[in-house]
Amino acid sequence: MPVVVVANPKGGVGKSTLATNIAGYYASQGHAVMLGDVDRQQSSRLWLGLRPTAARPIGSWETDADAIAKPPKGTTHVVLDTPAGLHGWRFNDVMKMADHIVVPLQPSVFDIFATRAFLDQLAQNKHSEKTRIALVGMRVDARTIAADQLHTFVDQLGMPVLGYLRDTQNYIHLAARGLTLFDVAPGRVAKDLEQWQALCDWLDA
Repeated sequence: MPVVVVANPKGGVGKSTLATNIAGYYASQGHAVMLGDVDRQQSSRLWLGLRPTAARPIGSWETDADAIAKPPKGTTHVVLDTPAGLHGWRFNDVMKMADHIVVPLQPSVFDIFATRAFLDQLAQNKHSEKTRIALVGMRVDARTIAADQLHTFVDQLGMPVLGYLRDTQNYIHLAARGLTLFDVAPGRVAKDLEQWQALCDWLDA
């Protein structure tokens, strides 16, 4: 059972957007997916509460402040949304169960420095050898200097970059209805689905 953890110690980088859409992708493939949220803001859990009954089901993985329990039987895929400042025992628990870690980052100097330190922390963790780790650029406008700086940063890492997702209202409008890119007609979000293709391929590999 693959467990995908979306993590970055920097707040506001798009972790919940990434986590909910990964869960939506798995659901679109017919998997029994659960979405867990260990962030105090509970953004992903709130999103699940907005999800219409007609949409493909995504279960809520109940977690609490003191423990991250194993998902229930029957679950085939798990996505875990994590808080800013992930550290200590919670970081170790997440690393123990993670098969994939997706690290979102935005094209700002603050995100780049925070992400650099987090990637070093991941590399030093004793459980990281069994875990696949990759980056996703979030809210990237390819025409900006910030985007160039982000490209320069990730080129130095020697780590797979699964794509650069554009800054679009599609994510905001869909999230407000508990939906993902994978819940609507492909023609409506064709450009965004194209940007997701490498990430989806990596998740399925």
